[in-house]
Amino acid sequence: MKVPVSVIIPILNEEKNLPRALNSVAWANEIFVVDSNSTDRSCAIAEERGAKVVQFQFKKPWPKKKNWALEQLPFKNEWVFILDADEELLPDAEEEFHAICSSTNSGFDGYFINRRFMFMGKWLQHAYYPNWNLRLFRHSRGRYERLSLGDTHSGDNEVHEHICLKGKAGRLKTEMNHYAFPDVYTFVEKHNRYSNWEAQVSMEALEKKDVNLNDSIICLKRKLKTLSRNLPLRPLLRFLYVYVIQRGFLDGLEGYYFARLHGIYEFLSICKTYELRNNQR
Repeated sequence: MKVPVSVIIPILNEEKNLPRALNSVAWANEIFVVDSNSTDRSCAIAEERGAKVVQFQFKKPWPKKKNWALEQLPFKNEWVFILDADEELLPDAEEEFHAICSSTNSGFDGYFINRRFMFMGKWLQHAYYPNWNLRLFRHSRGRYERLSLGDTHSGDNEVHEHICLKGKAGRLKTEMNHYAFPDVYTFVEKHNRYSNWEAQVSMEALEKKDVNLNDSIICLKRKLKTLSRNLPLRPLLRFLYVYVIQRGFLDGLEGYYFARLHGIYEFLSICKTYELRNNQR
């Protein structure tokens, strides 16, 4: 029996990652692949596996792909799960998802899932672990936060935005693998775009522009993030956080490289924020 959950997979030219992601949720009774006019075999791969392919046309700066899907797609299930193409659910997920999504009263409106980051072919068991994300929720109860009023120049998909849930959230026992950084090139390419997002959000935060954000837990995290922007030596602090506080040193050389790259990412974000403010002046 299929699990009554609607899976949303946002993509753009993901023919290498998509088969793995789709196979990990083959038990779901509805899968939407939300595409941005891919030029590879992504759409064909999705259709071959029974997924529904929907095309998204981005009209800057908002809405982006995931929130658009939550607003526009004709879900036949109450529960939705957001899965990126470079992610993979573990085999034990099916039973837990079935128990939650088939229940008339689970006691929660959403669930966080822990991600296991893969870097240079290795699971980092300390750096960026645990990494909890709210991904399974009643679709009428959750939307992604909007942190920028302007164009972030980071693409048509949400980057580091979180789901703001109207209701109570629990934690799943199952975890998922995250293959976001198969090599250093991919890390650098993605974080070059992510730092555009960081710079735009940082600049608007410094100017105290209002954004759509009403979740108390998320608000607290964002306030802490805002405070961190005023700290000196941020790239060094980011490196020490990943390598020492998160014990990335226990992940060997891969953990060291991972932490150093995040320090560089922090430096890029600082430089781009400064550049945006100068250009605006």
